[in-house]
Amino acid sequence: MSPISRRDFLKLSGLGLLGLSLPLPNSHAGAALASPFPETRILWPASSADDPEIQQGRVTARLIWLFEQPSSNARRVKLFWRDSVVSITGVVISQDEGDYNRVWYEIGSDGYAYSGTLQPVRTLLNPASLQVPASGALAEVTVPYTDAHEKPDTSARTAYRMYYGTAHWVMSAVSSPSDGRIWYQVLDDKWNLLYFAPGEHLRFIPEQELAPLSPDVPLSEKKIQVRLNDQLVLAYEYNRPIFATRAATGAALFAGIFTTPTGHFMTYHKRPTRHMANGDLTSSGYDLPGVPWVLYFTESGLSLHGTYWHNDFGHPKSHGCVNLSLEAAKWLFRWSTPVVKFGKQFAYEPTGTALEIVN
Repeated sequence: MSPISRRDFLKLSGLGLLGLSLPLPNSHAGAALASPFPETRILWPASSADDPEIQQGRVTARLIWLFEQPSSNARRVKLFWRDSVVSITGVVISQDEGDYNRVWYEIGSDGYAYSGTLQPVRTLLNPASLQVPASGALAEVTVPYTDAHEKPDTSARTAYRMYYGTAHWVMSAVSSPSDGRIWYQVLDDKWNLLYFAPGEHLRFIPEQELAPLSPDVPLSEKKIQVRLNDQLVLAYEYNRPIFATRAATGAALFAGIFTTPTGHFMTYHKRPTRHMANGDLTSSGYDLPGVPWVLYFTESGLSLHGTYWHNDFGHPKSHGCVNLSLEAAKWLFRWSTPVVKFGKQFAYEPTGTALEIVN
């Protein structure tokens, strides 16, 4: 089987290969397998059923269909509703020409699902701790989803759902008197409210994991470029591209047209997490707790940030922000300025990494 082309490589928006260093590789990671269908390439081997970290997918749309083959023209075989969690056992490239995202996930023997409607997730439990710094600590959700409750009790009222890869400030920890379970008190930074989530569902992010990337490169020699027509984000050092990822920018939605502006900006305001909410949820509004790795570039709130409510990069889908995969957003967050000091909730400075948005 021939190596994957650069053109196809940039289209792998559903593979978790977002945040790619350039020059782009000539071959994918992992061994290629024979395809069950003509003209289809499998890029991932099937996961072992004994693997405790088996790759899963969470349904992000209201509902999705599994198809008999990796094509929307194939026969529908099974239906899944939002937040259903399925096992991803393979990844294939559809031969439907014209699609901006041709990545499909193989769901065991059940069929194939379009990757744009499945968030790649895992179920990883963590040792919970009652030791939390007085100023709080940043943590990420490591299960497909968990719920934030008003009290440290699963029977208490649910405030909202916390999804895999979202980031949250843990302010304290308590032990349930009934069963000894440890609950983390998480901050809703938009409403300044506190809720509780099971401690084993969140992982504290260590300082070294957030260490700045390329700190020796001068501010004047770093630049981020967003190419709207290509739905592509690149990072440059000394005018040389060193990173590329697919994006989803401003789009025409039900409630109106939301554009990502062109021009020259800078990432002067950064937050490792933000509860983003705006508009009527029944008319293209949104309410998104724990949006991770936020790089603001306008005072109106437009930003580059991690995305967990879809996995469909390469086509406009946003309210004007630049949607990125969780991995790509985290890379840019670490690489860009200003630097958010460990344990701090934000950095806001008069300077930042240059950002150019072009058509």
